Amino acid sequence: MLTDPIADYLTRVRNAQMAGHKVVDIPASNMKKSITQILHDKGYILDFKLEDTPDKQGNIKIALKYNDKTKLPTIKKLVRISKPGLRKYADSNNLPRVINGLGIAILSTSKGVVSDKEARDMNVGGEVICHVY
Repeated sequence: MLTDPIADYLTRVRNAQMAGHKVVDIPASNMKKSITQILHDKGYILDFKLEDTPDKQGNIKIALKYNDKTKLPTIKKLVRISKPGLRKYADSNNLPRVINGLGIAILSTSKGVVSDKEARDMNVGGEVICHVY
């Protein structure tokens, strides 16, 4: 039994990139779909596809993105911030800046799962899920 499905999601993406895989399969949930959408919108992954499975949970197929010349992954670091044992929250005035704005922080807010820049624009705070750069 998984105790932290978001950490499992991030670890699967990290491991697939270290192994040089083009595609990674992840069990779906609404939170994971939202995180995947943000990663796609910000250009950290090529594409993703939602698939149905016989157990009705579904699957997310993520096409990973690599640099054409160096063959290095686009995502340098993918770090879980808020954990089940210790939740980390940030109000609208103290939202994190990842590498001085070059990376993104993904937050779970009352307006949904958004990046730190979108949360600043909406003037909302929430739980800091992870940092990506």
